[in-house]
Amino acid sequence: MNESFGNIFINACLVNNFVLAYFLGICPFLGVSGKMETATRMGGAVTFVMLISSLCAFGIHALLVAIDAPYLQLISYIVVIASTVQLVEMFIKKMSPALFRSLGIFLPLITTNCAILGLALFQTNKGYNLPQSFVYALGAGLGFTLALMLIAGLREQMEFAEVPRMVKGTVLTLIIAGILSLAFMGFAGLGNG
Repeated sequence: MNESFGNIFINACLVNNFVLAYFLGICPFLGVSGKMETATRMGGAVTFVMLISSLCAFGIHALLVAIDAPYLQLISYIVVIASTVQLVEMFIKKMSPALFRSLGIFLPLITTNCAILGLALFQTNKGYNLPQSFVYALGAGLGFTLALMLIAGLREQMEFAEVPRMVKGTVLTLIIAGILSLAFMGFAGLGNG
């Protein structure tokens, strides 16, 4: 695949944002996006897991193709993602217990985050080489973080706004998420270099 790094990055980050275009990773998007600080750190953790999982998925795919066992691809990706998340969880618990508590159940849920599994499967299906896979993972992770930060910032601002009682809480969050998703559709022409 002869696609430029810039095009891959813009495509993963903005045009085909995993949260706002593919609707993958909605659980942490809605659950951890109450505060900007928590959203930023969760985005960093997801980006790190995406980078490691992407690089491992590239190697696993090459190995499985070499031994003629591509049917093991999905289960292999899941094992790598789960292992990476466990390492991240242990690191955060040791280095920042407050962050560990604030992320709560959403940190182990990175393991089942469909955005990370989707990343591994999408890069394999697109036939990216190793550097392209790295750029794709970086773009997807930063796009995920951007989506989390946008919704967190808007939710923090909405705490001070007078909002009709009928749309407070989850309803308002879903309305904002829908509007963000529509706004990101405006990036559709950027990725076609």
